[in-house]
Amino acid sequence: MKLPRDVNGEQAVRALCRLGFSDLRQTVSHRILRKDGRTVVVPMHRPIKPGTLKGLIEQAGLTVEEFVAEL
Repeated sequence: MKLPRDVNGEQAVRALCRLGFSDLRQTVSHRILRKDGRTVVVPMHRPIKPGTLKGLIEQAGLTVEEFVAEL
């Protein structure tokens, strides 16, 4: 499955929270989420670049399909 090109930071945070990540804090333009020892840093940009989004999904230990299903 291809990565979506129009995902912004808020949408990514909402999807990760639905997948069980908890919102720890926000540092300027980045939100930090954590689940079971995995930490994910989400830039609050519009839109998130595809390479950055792919890295977020890998940091979270998810597949692209799992992430896109929660968007």
